[in-house]
Amino acid sequence: MRVLYERCCGLDVHKKSITACVLTPEGKEIRTFGTMTDDLEELVEWLKQKQVTHVAMESTGVYWKPIYNLLEAEPIDVLVVNAQHLKAVPGRKTDVKDAEWIADLLRHGLLIPDRAQRELRELVRYRRSLIEERAREFNRIQKVLEGANIKLASVVSDISGVSAQQILRALIEGTDDSAVLAQLAKGRLKQKIGELRRALKGIMGPHQRMMLSEQCRHIEYLDEAIARLSREIEERTRPFHEALELMETIPGVGRQSAEQIIAEIGTDMSRFPTAAHLASWAGMAPGNHESAGKRLSGRTRKGNKKLRACLVECARAAARTKNTYLSAKYHRIAKRRGANRASVAVGRTILEIIYSVLTRKEPYRELGADYWDQQREAAIVRQTVKRLEGLGYEVKLEKTSA
Repeated sequence: MRVLYERCCGLDVHKKSITACVLTPEGKEIRTFGTMTDDLEELVEWLKQKQVTHVAMESTGVYWKPIYNLLEAEPIDVLVVNAQHLKAVPGRKTDVKDAEWIADLLRHGLLIPDRAQRELRELVRYRRSLIEERAREFNRIQKVLEGANIKLASVVSDISGVSAQQILRALIEGTDDSAVLAQLAKGRLKQKIGELRRALKGIMGPHQRMMLSEQCRHIEYLDEAIARLSREIEERTRPFHEALELMETIPGVGRQSAEQIIAEIGTDMSRFPTAAHLASWAGMAPGNHESAGKRLSGRTRKGNKKLRACLVECARAAARTKNTYLSAKYHRIAKRRGANRASVAVGRTILEIIYSVLTRKEPYRELGADYWDQQREAAIVRQTVKRLEGLGYEVKLEKTSA
């Protein structure tokens, strides 16, 4: 392999020790350091003496952060890489060999730094965590309401909606009359006043009102934090505005999903030779497990969990669209393989479409819900005729002008 970086270093990072391997034209040198700030400053000085230009280390836990804090102030390119991508040959596992393997990969340019994308990824992932925490808080509210004999969720489809929020505020303020609470309904929920009156008749104690108050305040804080993160993410994704607009033309892919996908895979598709390579990296490809000529488990491999979760969400959203190719594919697969496998299959298709859209710089072109049938028209006609003849019918086919 061609050497791209002549002076580089691989770090095998642990809680109490760091093994460093420096590769230079003069040879290889390995040293071990502690993890206190004094020890890390000594490591940085040693790297500067060796005129190291690039450093790579595994993104294990949070132990890489103290090193990164010191190295980012120096004229040294620092790479924090996925440990899953650095696995060496099994049976040769020591700290020294790990450091050597990381340095060797770095030296030949197999690890590519992208600080801006990593920062964007951290922001997007944190926003997703807050959104998930917000959903958990609503589940806690539902648990408190059930404990107070209030069946609000049995009538209201979304307790985060406007009507439900007004009812919750009234409950917190001490309103117990179910008829008064039911009158707070808005929009189409007014048609269910009678059901609401019955659902809101309960027994709520002071501690439950306090819990609801704290939970609602927590949700308000999360909403504000999510809004601040969204503004920062929008500012950082401004250079990718065109790519985001193209991705939003795909059924099931919204703005937040597009931002998360961009944060995980970037916009430069040249790093992946084909869409299949991208799907494999993301863990959206079938596994390849064969032994003694027998095909064993086809379970998908481990990949980018955040990207995979986002694509599955997009697939389920696409399944709810009408008269689209992705929806038809989802329902066709779900019928015989189940909803979960259909979601993964459609998620992979969405990722391949994104690869094509970003490569060609063209919006998504809808194929239609009948695309698959059109491709297999002859086979479908033959199979249908054969089944009818098997039931004793004489079939005569005549194609209409339409």
